[in-house]
Amino acid sequence: MLDATTLVAFAFASFVLAIVPGPSVTLIVATSLQRGVLGGMATVAGTSIGILSMVFVVAFGFETLLGFMGWAFDWIKIAGALYLIYLGFNMLRSSGKLEENVKVAPESLFRQALRGFIVMWANPKTLLFFGAFIPQFVSSGEPAFLSLMQLGLIFFVVATISDSIYAVLAASLGQVLSGARVRILSRISGAFLMLGGVWLATQQKA
Repeated sequence: MLDATTLVAFAFASFVLAIVPGPSVTLIVATSLQRGVLGGMATVAGTSIGILSMVFVVAFGFETLLGFMGWAFDWIKIAGALYLIYLGFNMLRSSGKLEENVKVAPESLFRQALRGFIVMWANPKTLLFFGAFIPQFVSSGEPAFLSLMQLGLIFFVVATISDSIYAVLAASLGQVLSGARVRILSRISGAFLMLGGVWLATQQKA
């Protein structure tokens, strides 16, 4: 087991990383503004499952994965970039929170969760980052798998809490904003997602 000092340090570092807005947070905020807290939390569920799956990948054998990623990195990067641009374009066209006589098209919670999962995996550098960040807190004398899983679960919990707060705050904000202002926020979110897709497409493998 890792000592308490290491766990506290890792939890703090995870918190700092989790609160920095990225494509997943942008998607969570935009969904919460459009569909309320339930839609936002469904998206959080998807991103959290994405994080958890990445933790398992890192713990089960990052070196093996790196060999695969070396071959597939560019294809994953291009697919992820196109998906982010697609989501951003849809948000740019979104009408935001409309009047009562005009409803947002219904969408299942599963689809919203799936979108969050895909966005989390859309950037292969997130997985590479996990493989570089989490092992830094594992000492050579500790069982690698158990230590990586322990740290990964801490990051999972911290990120889920942080993303949930974003979802609740955005949904609450959407209830008091006018439709025009929500449309502006949705379009800003869409623009950031599209810029994130362009950025991802220009990144080179580390």
